[in-house]
Amino acid sequence: MSSVRKVALACSVCGSRNYTVAENKNRTERLTLRKFCKHCGKYTIHQETR
Repeated sequence: MSSVRKVALACSVCGSRNYTVAENKNRTERLTLRKFCKHCGKYTIHQETR
């Protein structure tokens, strides 16, 4: 059985880790998405944490 490794997405403003996504082995750069942060109350850039 194959287990899927997950990585967290952290808000670039407040640093809280709000989202988790499945890791893609082919990606070499950190994933960056514009998501809603419930702590900031607005849409901010979320980056993949290591």
